[in-house]
Amino acid sequence: MALKELKTAEFDSSIKEGVSIVDFWAPWCGPCRMVTPILEEMATEMPEVKFYKINVDEEQTIAARFGIMSIPTLIIFKDGEIKDTAIGVMPKKTIKTKLEAV
Repeated sequence: MALKELKTAEFDSSIKEGVSIVDFWAPWCGPCRMVTPILEEMATEMPEVKFYKINVDEEQTIAARFGIMSIPTLIIFKDGEIKDTAIGVMPKKTIKTKLEAV
């Protein structure tokens, strides 16, 4: 399942309800390309969670809002509130544990 690319304008309305995970990434980032297939696989396994991507080069306003300094950065939201943040590549099991804890 492909991850939905979010734009700044739709960000708040997309994460305001339920559990969402947002992957801040860029096409030139090697580690970011390693995270994408993990999240795509998880998106099929966890339909109750919304999986999004934000290209930090194209959406600098939203990246600045969350103080993104390193990519990949994953932020987990529940009903619009940040519940967890993770920087760098991590195993699927670790990401899943973080999501299940929300």
